[in-house]
Amino acid sequence: MSDWRELEQRRQELTAGGGPSRIDRQHKTGKWTARERLNALFDPGSFVELDLFVTHRSTLFGMVDAKAPGDGVVTGYGAVAGRLVYAFAQDFTVLGGSLGEMHAGKIHKVQDLALKSGAPIVGIIDSGGARIQEGIDSLNGYGGIFLRNTLASGVIPQISVIVGPAAGGAVYSPALTDFVLMAEGIGQMYITGPQVIESVTGEKVTHEELGGARTHARKSGNAHLTFPTEAELFAGLKRLLSFLPSNNTAEPPRQEPAPPPEGAAERLRNVVPQDPNKPYDVRDVIRDLCDGGDFLEIMPDYAKNMVTGFGRIEGRPVAILGNQPRVLAGCLDIDASDKLARFVRFADSFSIPLLTFVDTPGYLPGTKQEYGGIIRHGAKVLYAYSEASVAKVSVVLRKAYGGAYLAMCSRSLGADMVLAFPTAEVAVMGPDGAANIIFRRELEAAEDPAEERKRLVESYRAEFASPYVAAAHGYVDQVIDPAELRTSVAHALWALKEKREDRHAKKHGNIPL
Repeated sequence: MSDWRELEQRRQELTAGGGPSRIDRQHKTGKWTARERLNALFDPGSFVELDLFVTHRSTLFGMVDAKAPGDGVVTGYGAVAGRLVYAFAQDFTVLGGSLGEMHAGKIHKVQDLALKSGAPIVGIIDSGGARIQEGIDSLNGYGGIFLRNTLASGVIPQISVIVGPAAGGAVYSPALTDFVLMAEGIGQMYITGPQVIESVTGEKVTHEELGGARTHARKSGNAHLTFPTEAELFAGLKRLLSFLPSNNTAEPPRQEPAPPPEGAAERLRNVVPQDPNKPYDVRDVIRDLCDGGDFLEIMPDYAKNMVTGFGRIEGRPVAILGNQPRVLAGCLDIDASDKLARFVRFADSFSIPLLTFVDTPGYLPGTKQEYGGIIRHGAKVLYAYSEASVAKVSVVLRKAYGGAYLAMCSRSLGADMVLAFPTAEVAVMGPDGAANIIFRRELEAAEDPAEERKRLVESYRAEFASPYVAAAHGYVDQVIDPAELRTSVAHALWALKEKREDRHAKKHGNIPL
C-alpha cells in the first residue's frame, strides 16, 4: 500500500530533475538549475510547488520511454519580501527545457492563478524551444501563453528572466511581458539562429552577438535590465518588484521614508549650468531628489538621451523620466520616444505617479529619423502622456522648446502640476534660432551684427523664453528654487495622491504603433 515513504521517494526523484550528470553539466556552463533560481527568488521556505507529478503523454519519435520529471518546468508560488508572487522556471536538465503540451499546461495554470489572485508572475526562461516530437501541440501551448500574457497585461506585473536560450516563438512571451531581465553570457534571445541567418542571408554572427544580453540592452531595446551573474540578476529582480504593486487595483508598496543624500539641496542649486549649451547629467538631479538617493534606472544602456526608472519620495514609489542633456543634447528621437511611451503606459497601468524632468531642444533632425518614422514614434509620446490618468508632475529644468516641450508632459497634455527652475526656457524654439528668423533684417542692417545678435537673443529670451512668462500664462504653476525641488515635488504628489479622472467609455484607443 502506498504511504508517506513512497510519496517522499517520488518527490526526491522528481525534484532531482534530469539527474546529477545533467545538473553538473548545467553548472559547468555557468548556469543555475531551475530550483536554484526559484530559491534565489523566494523568501526561504516560502515556495509551494504545483504539478510536481505532471509529465508528458507523448508516444511518438522515441518519447514513449523518455522520462521528463515535471515535464521540464517547475511551477508554483511563494513570498518575495512577504508578498505573494507566482513563478515558473524552465528546467534545461529535462529534455532541454523544451515546451510540450503538458509543460505549457503547467505554465497556463500558474498564469491563470496569478491573474485570479492579483499577484505578479515571473517567468524564468531556459529552453530549447518547442518540443518538436509533440508537433502542433507545442505550438498550441505557446499560443496559450501568449494569450494569457496579453489578457494579464495592465492587470498584474509580468516579468521575464532570460537565463538560457529563448529562440523562435519562445521570444514572444517575454516581449509581451512588462520587463525582461537577462544574465550576461548565458541569456540569449532571437527569432532565427546564426545558422539559419547565414544560410538565408550569408551573414555570419555568433549566438552572443545576435541575441546576447548586451545586444538587447544596447541595440534592440528588448532587454530592460542586464546583470553579470545570476545572483545579481535575482537580487535586481527583487529590487524591481519592491517598486511595483501586486496588481492594478493595489497601491504601490510603501517603505519607511528616507532623507535625500546629504548636501542634495545645495547641489541642486548648481547642477543645471547657466550656459544653455553645457551638458549635465539629469540623473544627478534625480538621485538628489529620491529617498536615500536610490534610483533604479530601467533600460540604462538603450536610448541614453532618455532616462527612465523608479525612485521613492517620502517612501512612495514614483516613475521618473527625464531628457538626458549629456546625450544628443536631450533630443527626442525614435528610440527615446518608444522607451518613454512604454514606460509611461506601464506606470499608468499600475497607478505609479509620473514625474517628468524636461530639458530638450526638440526632436532629433535628419533623414534617418524622418524615414524611420519619427512622426509616428514621436506621436506615441503624445498619446501615452495624454492617455495617462495617474498623477503627473513635470519639472522644467532648462530647455523646453516646440513640439518636444509639448510632448514632455506639458500642461497641454494634461500635466497636473508643472514646476520650473529659474533656468527654464519655455518657447516655440531656442532664442538663437528664433533671433535668426525674427530679426533677420535688423541683423543684416546692423553695424556690428555679432553684438546686435547677442542683444536681440537676450531680448527674445527675456520676452518669450523666461519661466516667468510661462508662469504668467498659467502653463507653469510654480517657479522654484532648485533647493526646494524635493519639498515641492513631495507636496505636489501628496496633493494628487487621491486623484481620480474619468474618461469617455471605449473599448480601447488606437495608439500609433
